[in-house]
Amino acid sequence: MAADGNITKDILYDAVAPDDFESMLELDRYGARSTAFDKIISATHDHFWDPLDPKYIDFSEPWDMENEALLPDDQVMSLGIPYVLEHLEKTGQKAKFINEMALWQFSSILHGEQGALNLSASLCHVLKDQGAQEYAANQTREEARHVTAFARYIKARWGRPRPCGAMLQQLLVEIIAAPEVYKKIIGMQMLVEGLAMGAFATGFKYNRDPLARKLFQLVMTDEAFHHKFGKIWADRTIPRMTQEERDIVEDWAAHCFQALLFNLGNPQQQAQVYRDFGLDPDRVLVEFRQIVQNDDARRERLKTQSNIFRVLIKTLLNAGLITDRTKAFYGTYVDMDELKGEGDKMVGDDIAEEGIKYLQEINFKDRSAKPVSIAAE
Repeated sequence: MAADGNITKDILYDAVAPDDFESMLELDRYGARSTAFDKIISATHDHFWDPLDPKYIDFSEPWDMENEALLPDDQVMSLGIPYVLEHLEKTGQKAKFINEMALWQFSSILHGEQGALNLSASLCHVLKDQGAQEYAANQTREEARHVTAFARYIKARWGRPRPCGAMLQQLLVEIIAAPEVYKKIIGMQMLVEGLAMGAFATGFKYNRDPLARKLFQLVMTDEAFHHKFGKIWADRTIPRMTQEERDIVEDWAAHCFQALLFNLGNPQQQAQVYRDFGLDPDRVLVEFRQIVQNDDARRERLKTQSNIFRVLIKTLLNAGLITDRTKAFYGTYVDMDELKGEGDKMVGDDIAEEGIKYLQEINFKDRSAKPVSIAAE
């Protein structure tokens, strides 16, 4: 694809067609490796972990899935529907229902991690710069361990994941298949990764299962760096775009955001779960829409720093992908002025830094650990 289709503004993100291997054999390319991603690549040693090794995480830790709810009531949106809550309390199924909703969330995360693995691998085929290509290969390896880890957690707690939601599946297929690098980076490295950081921070804060909390933290030690790759792209690309290019990129970001919002907040995709508990999914949907239309309630939920949609919007705002043209769209979900005043620090950074200290104690116990920093450039 031509550079204008990729909206390439920096040679770091120069790309070729996926089947153009000949370009990778150009002799000058081997001597022109950028150093922009070296800190991120080198830091991978600080946050190495192995989901198959119980010294990092032990998936045999027990949890009573029938009687012990993984999440508090206020973290399950459908429990805010009186019809749902009253039925579950009357039938004694509330804890089991909460855990089934948690399975939906973990399954979505698992599918998202699989998408990130394939996306990172696809970048290896198109990014021409050796440094960018090595970064993408490194992320591919890290996403592969996330798939292994979440698959093992789901197997330990439920046995089998739920299918990927239609909206999420459509978006992942669209991002991975897109020939344009900007679509891959905004869609996956910024939005899906931003969603992941928000979801993991929320899970780390509210999930009652110590095993789940450990899993979230370990994955966040990787994801915090993945997020930096997208930030470097934004810093080097967005200020140099034409207005027409900026509009194209902003619209793509809004499209991805809306798809993620609908996937995670639409009970229509969870209809079978409601049927399994003796609930009418159509009635649930009607009452859910009534709650969503209550702006005060929705804004209250979005105020918490770890709310996943709030994190997504902040990611786009910090990257310069929300302007006056699209501000009103996102303002439906969050107070944009309040968000702007919070600065660049992302939710989850502190959790990730503590996780890296934990990993350094395991990985470097025989030598002094280096200072922790996820602010790689």
